[in-house]
Amino acid sequence: MTFMVESDADTTVDEVDAIVEAAAAAAGPWAASEPVDRARMLDGIADRLDAHAAELIPLAMRETHLAEPRLAGELKRTSFQLRLFAQQVLDGGFLDVRIDGADADWPMGAPRPDLRRMNIPLGPVLNFAASNFPFAFSVPGGDTASALAAGCPVIVKGNPGHPALSRAVGRLIDEAIAECGAPGGTFGLIFGRAAGVQALTHPAVAAVAFTGSTAGGRALYDLACRRPVPIPFYGELGSINPVFVTADAAQSRATEIAEGLLTAVSSSAGQLCTKPGLVAVPEGSPVPAELARTAPVPTGEMLNDAIAAGFARAVEQVRSHPEVRVLAGGGPGEALLLATTARTVLADRDALMHEMFGPATLLVSYRDTAELLALARSVHGELTVSVFGDHADDTTRALLAAAAGTAGRVLWNAWPTGLSVTYAQQHGGPYPASTAPSATSVGTAAIMRFLRPVAFQSVPEELLPPQLRTENPLGVPRSVNGARAQ
Repeated sequence: MTFMVESDADTTVDEVDAIVEAAAAAAGPWAASEPVDRARMLDGIADRLDAHAAELIPLAMRETHLAEPRLAGELKRTSFQLRLFAQQVLDGGFLDVRIDGADADWPMGAPRPDLRRMNIPLGPVLNFAASNFPFAFSVPGGDTASALAAGCPVIVKGNPGHPALSRAVGRLIDEAIAECGAPGGTFGLIFGRAAGVQALTHPAVAAVAFTGSTAGGRALYDLACRRPVPIPFYGELGSINPVFVTADAAQSRATEIAEGLLTAVSSSAGQLCTKPGLVAVPEGSPVPAELARTAPVPTGEMLNDAIAAGFARAVEQVRSHPEVRVLAGGGPGEALLLATTARTVLADRDALMHEMFGPATLLVSYRDTAELLALARSVHGELTVSVFGDHADDTTRALLAAAAGTAGRVLWNAWPTGLSVTYAQQHGGPYPASTAPSATSVGTAAIMRFLRPVAFQSVPEELLPPQLRTENPLGVPRSVNGARAQ
């Protein structure tokens, strides 16, 4: 297949209405689809992505300026997570089936009726694709995969940074849908800011997934909440992903920490939601000197002019502070390392704990443990917090406790870039990292965003969903009278 660049015209009002209405019509049949058919479609999308990598990757390179190795790895991750969700569909554990048989002697003082509970799909999901991951967080990414796996039709609002790639992948998804016999409205693709707002406010859309800026995400979140019937909005917004280095670690591993930081800040030109944007080290430690003399890691190009302009504005806000200085870098193709003190940050937190979405970070020196802990406890909602330490002592325990109170993922002696797609992954956090701190957008638990529980009371067997029937024809994991059973 040869992918051609098509018109990048925005989707019209009538087209958006037709796409959303098709998704609404598909919602019931797709929710009722057999697990094997749902899994086959997810596997089919993954197979097509892999089979057409030779066409897709160059197209992504042209539109995003990302390097071939990075995009090849991202495409592999994307097809892997589609297959992982296919496995989850076949397993059925995400349904969280619970069965309590009728019990005339239930100890609460009244008979217990027959109750059978399971998760069901919410309905059509609108997914706002991200710019910085043209596969893994875009048209075929985790939000699309998890929503389809949950049994929800998906409408993707394509990112303007890679429209030709989005359309090419959209055609592959359409092929997989046709092959497995799913309703035509199971997947839709729209373009344009107005089209995204129109779809978000359409009464048939049941939930929204978003990855992007705090300002854009908050505006859409507010729209979702102001609808006559508000809907769940799962937004991943901004994060500075602070890193706290203890005195022991700064002395014993200064070179390792400096090299790791430069790589984490420079990779993909710093355009990662998990890039460390603030790093706290003790005053007088060798880390700043190591950073100043370590050879810079090439950053590559920014994704597009709009992101480059936003990065420049963010850097100017931090750099213009009178107590901030340039430590190193900032030349063409180099990461920018800024420096200040913990007392400066604590005195002007909003100005300096500011996301710079690009190859820059702020090195913050602290005077003592009390100042380090004060800095850690001043952090607001984050996707990640990292702690570098050599000992399990009171300081590291306090840092980890502060991190768990403010972040969705807490790392020990590791950089937050490189997000593994697993069963236990958590990618989210308190606001402003995300609008739904109990949810994740990465890992198998992401499917739970697009489900809701329903309990059936005293319903005859023949009228129950198959997963709730006593004989369990689909063999899904479930709880029976409080005990796990198959």
